Amino acid sequence: MKNYFLTVVLVSISAIAAAQNKPMKWLNEPKKWSGNPQKLTMTVDPNTDFWRITHYGFIRDSGPFYYQEAQGNFEATVKMTGSYQELFHQAGLMIRTDNKNWIKTGIEFVDGVQNVSAVVTREVSDWSVVPRNDSPKSIWLKLLRKGDYVQIEYSFDDKDFKVLRLAYFPPKAKVVQIGMVAAAPGKKSFPVVFEGFAVKAVK
Repeated sequence: MKNYFLTVVLVSISAIAAAQNKPMKWLNEPKKWSGNPQKLTMTVDPNTDFWRITHYGFIRDSGPFYYQEAQGNFEATVKMTGSYQELFHQAGLMIRTDNKNWIKTGIEFVDGVQNVSAVVTREVSDWSVVPRNDSPKSIWLKLLRKGDYVQIEYSFDDKDFKVLRLAYFPPKAKVVQIGMVAAAPGKKSFPVVFEGFAVKAVK
């Protein structure tokens, strides 16, 4: 019996390690960046964004996205610290199958403060926010992909996590992209640091 449990533990550890060691790729690589998934620093170039049609009528798919491919059920986590300066400066996590099906979540800078934000896109984008009256130094994000949904949670101390959104996500997408994303739709760039990015398989 002990050997059985040891085998299960080792298999689980191996699965997590394999998920975390998958190669990372860039979509829209920024001009200035350094590091790795454990600590990634980038300067987000201006005139970059992710959005499809709703309200504005345009399509944008130009923000920096540093991702790995994943399958099945998993949880992605990251800590994020940004120096947001201009309207709609944003950074966080993205899960994506293509340019018409994706979810991004994190911080979006609106009216001079950070807002916890989620954009769900299936052909067209929607946007939901949790307004704040302060600007926390950092935010921790959890994105759970399971079956036909994605659940997003956030925390400002890495202890107390609150649910931001539960949204449909196509279950037939066997391979998805998951990673760190940012955008600066205006004229100013800004720096952001991501720490401890990890993807682990879940049942």
